[in-house]
Amino acid sequence: MGSLSYYLLLALALLDPHAAAARKCNLQGLWRNELGSNMTLSALDASGTFSGSYHTAVAATNKQILESPLQGAQQHPSAKGQPTFGFTVQWQFADSTTAFVGQCFMDRRGKEILETMWLLREEVPSRRDVWRATRVGTSIFTRIK
Repeated sequence: MGSLSYYLLLALALLDPHAAAARKCNLQGLWRNELGSNMTLSALDASGTFSGSYHTAVAATNKQILESPLQGAQQHPSAKGQPTFGFTVQWQFADSTTAFVGQCFMDRRGKEILETMWLLREEVPSRRDVWRATRVGTSIFTRIK
């Protein structure tokens, strides 16, 4: 009967929503956003930097969309394990660069979610065209694996 009590307590702990929040976010892996873009992030090195690749599902170009490299850094994880991070994507098919900033969150089921905001800057022919050079948006990434 003692082992049955142990398993019941273990099951209750696993169902506790606060237990999921105690897990720490890990940026490494394969992610997809709400538009179908895929991103792969490497493991963090000792200084908190990482690299990876981004394959966008959307672009304002007629050129072939190519997988593009990214470089980033994660802030030191907080005690809550929901770190902030930033990365840039150097698009291989367009004269533009995008900078993302965000935070990793754990939902009630223990699923990691990356909430991000981005700025895309495209090259324009002159300073007169700067007004149309920058776009801003948000993306929510969920882990694929």
